[in-house]
Amino acid sequence: MNIPAALARLAPHLSARATTAVNARQLSGGASLETWAFDLDDGTPLILRRRPEGAAMRETAAPLAHEAALIVAAARTGAPVPVIEHVCDPEDGLGEAFVMRRLEGETLGKRIVRDAAFDTVRPGLAHRCGQVLAQIHGALLDDLPSLATSDARGELARYEAVYRQHTAERPTFEAAFRWLEASAPEPVTPVLVHGDFRNGNLMVHPEQGLVGVLDWELAHLGDPAEDLGWICVNSWRFGQWRQPVGGFGDYQALLDGYAAAGGREILLSRLQFWQALGSLKWGVMCLMMYSSFASGADPSIERAMIGRRVSETEIDLVRLMEAMA
Repeated sequence: MNIPAALARLAPHLSARATTAVNARQLSGGASLETWAFDLDDGTPLILRRRPEGAAMRETAAPLAHEAALIVAAARTGAPVPVIEHVCDPEDGLGEAFVMRRLEGETLGKRIVRDAAFDTVRPGLAHRCGQVLAQIHGALLDDLPSLATSDARGELARYEAVYRQHTAERPTFEAAFRWLEASAPEPVTPVLVHGDFRNGNLMVHPEQGLVGVLDWELAHLGDPAEDLGWICVNSWRFGQWRQPVGGFGDYQALLDGYAAAGGREILLSRLQFWQALGSLKWGVMCLMMYSSFASGADPSIERAMIGRRVSETEIDLVRLMEAMA
């Protein structure tokens, strides 16, 4: 498929002043979806997000048309998200895809937590993340496409089933499943949950701070504490482990920001339960990626490297079990 040519044909439908698309280039990253940056010849900067033909779709992933609808719904709450310009039709020749306005900023977590360019905005990022999550969780359910609903026990059962399928024997995981099962909180009224709200899926500008929440592929209805816990998973701190929120802030700043924007009260213990469950989920995902590499199903170096991170999640789980005992 010639993506630049298809974008050039689509350009007049994206802007009355445009005749073609220029500077189309595929961006790095993304395991199952492609991201292309391009410009219209009237100067409009855009992003194409598409699912390649034949690409496997994660069990919990939303169709891209639903993802675009979720971004539009989040925009109604005031949350910082890209502007959706177009959801592609089969006639567009781009497959399952949508086009959104390109934001300016950084998504690489390591740079956000370390580079001097972000020194000014970094201290307020955790509070701002709390505010944005409260906005997202306040989305009207009637504005949303059909979404799956999950809770703590459902997530535990799903990931334990995946773990058992791989016939792995990891004592730390075994202990974590039983510990989390015994301490799982009761379900609450479900809200829109982003599902992958973490450093790495946030666009941060060195002067404006958080300007965009990206990658809504795993959005669903569930416990709001799930999103707050996920951004605190140590794997998303990029070496700044003393800063539990994304490597740039502390728990209280996140919770204060959430409350300040009208979010319901969430106890730290509930957040940390979901943080621990997030570490366990990521550990199981790492184990799956190693299995695909070891079996030869996916011989990429990326899968092997991620597979090695199983031990990191085990360390995180031991620390959390000791701290929360």
